[in-house]
Amino acid sequence: MGEHPHLLVHDKADNVGVVVIEGLTAGTEMLCVVTEDNSDFRLTAQADIPIGHKVALQDFAEGDTAIKYGEDIGKFVGSAEKGGHVHTHNLKTKRW
Repeated sequence: MGEHPHLLVHDKADNVGVVVIEGLTAGTEMLCVVTEDNSDFRLTAQADIPIGHKVALQDFAEGDTAIKYGEDIGKFVGSAEKGGHVHTHNLKTKRW
């Protein structure tokens, strides 16, 4: 059996992924799987990130757009580094 992914990315256009394991810690080299085509890549987690929370796949500045499922899900209200935690402290989603 192969290694289980740490992070799922839904669409090739996405710039954030979702943590799918418990207890992800800073410094972990994550196995990231793109569900659209089952490709994968590696990314180092820059923070402890809870399951279900998002991770930046690139560096973001305030005002940048987050893309998930190939669609605009919100705007960054703070910065995030590649591999960093993306949540309500730095992203205002269109859901609330």
